[in-house]
Amino acid sequence: MFHKGEIIHHSRDKLGSILVIDYRKHRVLTFNSVFEQSKIDRRFPHLPVHEYNRAMLLPAAFNNPQHVTVLGLGGGVMAGALLHLYPECQVHAVELRQAVLDVARGYFGLPESERLEVTIADARVALGRLPDAGTDMIFADLYNADRMSPAQAQRQFVVDCSRALSRKGWLVLNYHRAPDPDGPYFRQLQKHFATLLVFKSKTNNTIVYASKQPVEMLAPKAAQLASLEKRLPIDWSRLLKRVSQLRL
Repeated sequence: MFHKGEIIHHSRDKLGSILVIDYRKHRVLTFNSVFEQSKIDRRFPHLPVHEYNRAMLLPAAFNNPQHVTVLGLGGGVMAGALLHLYPECQVHAVELRQAVLDVARGYFGLPESERLEVTIADARVALGRLPDAGTDMIFADLYNADRMSPAQAQRQFVVDCSRALSRKGWLVLNYHRAPDPDGPYFRQLQKHFATLLVFKSKTNNTIVYASKQPVEMLAPKAAQLASLEKRLPIDWSRLLKRVSQLRL
């Protein structure tokens, strides 16, 4: 799928290849030349291109966080969008591979900012070290070259995220499918969160939203959405219409 692009960077670390590929308008990060790990518009690197990345930002319509945590930096798409969307917010990103951080800074416009802290670590270890109720949103996008990390599907992961989130916190998961409503993972989400929502992208990414507080859905023309659209034009109303509640 990448044969029409120009490879502008190729490196390897102990976990495999890291490639950056340029197209006329876009730049792509891939680990295996099959799946796009990150994609940006080269003119507007803070503006997510993939629909699932845009959908992951939807809790911004319900919360104005002071601190967010991003598990899985990739090309820095989510971190960059959050820094742009929330000018006063602190962003803590966790990335397993130093080489991926280097590429995010060198090729994807990830800014050097006093508001951005990046930790090179296994997400499970870093999550366990977060202070209780110390972050308002956790965005979990833990994928290797071709599949979701098993760590993101463990019940202990949900427990650790819940502990680290503030009273009105949100957990946002880029999940490989909708959790089985009769399975132990879904029951763990139910135990720790008051509202569970889901978004299915056109590329079959499933975004799961878990809120500590009950959530009242917004009208398509709500003032919050209009304000967000001015700051980050990603058609918030259209995305929100495709969010549904997971069966409780």
